[in-house]
Amino acid sequence: MTKTIDKSQRTTAIPSEERLRQLKQLFPECLTEGEVDPEKLNNLLFCESGGGNRDKNINEIDKNESYRFTWAGKRTAIRLLNMPTEATLKPCRDNSLHFDTSQNLFIEGDNLEVLKLLYKPYFGRIKAIYIDPPYNTGGDFVYPDNYAKPLDTYLQLSGQMDAKGNLQTSNPETSGRYHSTWLSMMYPRLFLARQLLTDDGIIFVSIDDREVHNLRLIMNEIFGEENFIGGFVWRKKAGAGADSKLFFRQHEHILMYAQNIGRIEELFQPLTEKQRSAYKNLDNDPRGLWASTDLTRTGDNDPARIYEVVSPTGKKFTHCWTYTKSNFQQLIDNNLIWWGKTGNSKPKRKRFLKDKKGLTPRSWVDIALTSDGGRDLEKLNLSVFDYPKPVKLIKLFLQIATHSNDLVLDFFSGSCTTAQAVMELNQEDGGTRRFLMVQLPEPTPEKSAARAAGFETIAEIGKERTRRVCEKVDTGFRVFKLAKSNYQTESDVQTDDPQTYISQLEQTLEPLREGWRTEDVLYEIALKEGYPLDSIIEKVGGLAANTVFHITAPDGTQTCHVCLDGKLAETDIERLRLSKDSVFICRDVALDDTLAANLALQCHLKTI
Repeated sequence: MTKTIDKSQRTTAIPSEERLRQLKQLFPECLTEGEVDPEKLNNLLFCESGGGNRDKNINEIDKNESYRFTWAGKRTAIRLLNMPTEATLKPCRDNSLHFDTSQNLFIEGDNLEVLKLLYKPYFGRIKAIYIDPPYNTGGDFVYPDNYAKPLDTYLQLSGQMDAKGNLQTSNPETSGRYHSTWLSMMYPRLFLARQLLTDDGIIFVSIDDREVHNLRLIMNEIFGEENFIGGFVWRKKAGAGADSKLFFRQHEHILMYAQNIGRIEELFQPLTEKQRSAYKNLDNDPRGLWASTDLTRTGDNDPARIYEVVSPTGKKFTHCWTYTKSNFQQLIDNNLIWWGKTGNSKPKRKRFLKDKKGLTPRSWVDIALTSDGGRDLEKLNLSVFDYPKPVKLIKLFLQIATHSNDLVLDFFSGSCTTAQAVMELNQEDGGTRRFLMVQLPEPTPEKSAARAAGFETIAEIGKERTRRVCEKVDTGFRVFKLAKSNYQTESDVQTDDPQTYISQLEQTLEPLREGWRTEDVLYEIALKEGYPLDSIIEKVGGLAANTVFHITAPDGTQTCHVCLDGKLAETDIERLRLSKDSVFICRDVALDDTLAANLALQCHLKTI
């Protein structure tokens, strides 16, 4: 009996193919020769929709009159979303802090390519996402997504490849597609972001008045209008707006969407210091601080709630009460009624601070200004970034959306306010939240404070801020950079000469590029096989001829062995004690026919 030998993944998963696979599983009766039949699917959905008008088939609806949201370039944005990347993420130990022990991550690279790489290993793992994308002011940096060769465009931009001309671009209103260009940039990134959220995950997106309407529409399309939780209005400026000609904008918006609002039972934001100060302990109750609330009802004549109560001093009170008489007596018996310091005031209900989870999130946010964000950087001796979001603001969203051990993503991370907010919140509540920051190496402006301080890119500022905060709170982070794959691909063959083409194509039979490093290849294998970037990679001991690595996901749900040697020794393979459930990955050139056949029967064999 022979078994098929699988090839290890060389490119990222394609979201549309994954969704199609799920569709086939959900509706197998809609398949014709293994493919989805649109007419069958339409008839099934129409017949099972329940209620409504059965007299007109949905196909007969005039599509030109249906509600839709579109823009010039939307189809190209969708194609770009479904185009797999051949890139990889290269570990950078020199830029990291406590690389081997930390689960915090900073990735330098174009966030679209990075999100594609994160799609498989982080699918459904992110609890909260906060992003502060370009606001489309006309002068802010907009990455030039390139449908043909997005990785090459990024490598040129970041100085990893030679290029003529400057690839920095802005999105001026004179471009003719002012809003469309911005929407095409946001669509694939938001789409992939939704796939990374847990079932009860939440995303927060900052924006100003220019694009808030379009952002709401595009998020309704991607996340579903029913998953819109609410919109925050953040007061970011103080003062009277003396420098504003027609209108002084003191606010920005933050939209909050759920991955699946049905999976969220409750949300709370913490009490403010002023609200906490209302809790006291005037009677030294061993249960701790409490605040009193009124017990009377207005506009209600329910006879069961109108009765007389008597204070400890004998004073009588008759009202329509919140509780029935028997329930009121239980409150008295449990020392949950406050009669005032003298014992003869109108009764109030004691409510304890320890039982107060917080407040239902409020739409108006007035806890910190943009200037506070600048002071956050001043405290780190790092005043090199304009208009950073204040740590208090991001911390509020994390308090609403996360618990102690959740993973937080920010793929427009800028100066990494989100990373600092995660670490500070952990310090305050004893949590072990982890962060995943992604930032394009966008050049800092010439003659800026950042450039004068030696920071040539925004990513460098983010890494340095993260490093300084990590050192203060005794933690670390791993740095990865977007780079070309360690695998050779047909796209590397670039020539019009047939003989040269054949010669170069033959070279691609060796799967790894010249000069490959073992650690780089191991992380690319792990990433594309679906292992998170904080997976444990260990060298297997006790082998004589081969170097074999054992890769384990942090939660222990995935594990595999990898050997990158040019030849496998059967004695070492035997020492691994592989089983049918074991995954073993090696180079194709390391196997002869006999060993390949034996290994394929012994375990799940994959080759590169």
